Formats: sequence, C-alpha cells, structure tokens
Amino acid sequence: MNKNIYFVSGIDTDAGKSYCTAWLARELAAQGKSVITQKFIQTGNVGHSEDIDLHRRIMGTGYLPEDQEGLTMPEIFSYPASPDLASRIDHRPIDFARIEQATQELARRYDIVLVEGAGGLMVPLRDEYLTIDYIAEKGYPLVFVTSGKLGSVNHTLLSFEAIARRGIELHTLLYNLYPDVDDPTIRDDTRLYLQRYLSRHFPACRFLEVPRLDK
Repeated sequence: MNKNIYFVSGIDTDAGKSYCTAWLARELAAQGKSVITQKFIQTGNVGHSEDIDLHRRIMGTGYLPEDQEGLTMPEIFSYPASPDLASRIDHRPIDFARIEQATQELARRYDIVLVEGAGGLMVPLRDEYLTIDYIAEKGYPLVFVTSGKLGSVNHTLLSFEAIARRGIELHTLLYNLYPDVDDPTIRDDTRLYLQRYLSRHFPACRFLEVPRLDK
C-alpha cells in the first residue's frame, strides 16, 4: 500500500478543500518534497478540472505534464452535483480502475500525492458507496478541512465520529482561515475547541492553520 498518497476531504462542499489542498502542496514543495495534487472526480466541468486549475495557480507551477496526460483529473462529469448523480446524468459510470491507475502512477513519480475529494465524506459515489468508504477501502491517511464558521464544530465532530468508526487515519486537520469569517469570536473559540478535542481523541493528528493567500 502506498504511504505517499493522502486523501483530502472536508466538512462540506464549501469548506475550501481546493484552496487548502493547493496551499498544503505549496508548503510541502517549499520543504523540498516533490508533490502533486489530483482531483479524483471532478463534476461540473467538461474537458478539464477547475479545481486543478486553482491548485496550479496557488502552487505557482502552471499546468504540469501529468495534467496534460489526464492523470490528475481522471474522471470528469459535466453536471455540478455529487459524483453519483453526475455520472447518472452523463450516462457513464465512474471508472474506478482508471482513477486507481492514475493515482498509482502519480505516486510512482512524486514523493507525495494529495487526492482531493468531491464534497464531504458522505458524498455518494454510487448508490451505497460513499467517499468515506473509498478512503477506508484504499487505506489513505486523511487530511481534513474545517473552518471557524458557525456550525463547523458540529460538522467536524460528526465527521470525526464517522472517521473513527471506519478506522481511518486522521493525519492532519487543516483549519481554513480563507475566506474571513464574520465572527472572530466564534472562529477563535472553534480553533481552541478543536485543538483540545484532537489532543484527547486523535493525539497523533497534526493541526495546521491555513492562512489567507493572494491567489
């Protein structure tokens, strides 16, 4: 099993996964790692992945050869919905073998592969096969994105329950400060609460604060 592949998910569709995935990739590259990102299933696009576009802008790399080869965007569906619904609308099942082959090839070429999911952990890929099931099946360590907006504690702790139940390794919690939240009191208290929770329940998990960046 590859130990250099990490899956990036978050509390919901608007958690800032793409932004945080790109930020983490940039940070790792600055530490001397060769790192690439992959959007394993992109919906709402045709012929390209808008999330990969954002990754490359923030990473400052421009399009990479692996992007041109389609390895970083192996499955793209036109309708902006869950992968399950988008694949049904396009009348084409998700090709999980293609995704796996692309991910493994990236893992062969790079020190670290960050695989960005679509939406949150419970987003369906098929009728009774969820994103969290895919993560558990592959055994990928999880990088999880949350924020300081109102309601994020609830969403984060529910996700933690599901992660623990399936025995998934929670590797890193990314606390996203972009965009600015309306209430800094809630933001700062949420940060401290989640740090305390991790220390008790997931002591091996890293906590990283993701700052605003000029994109």
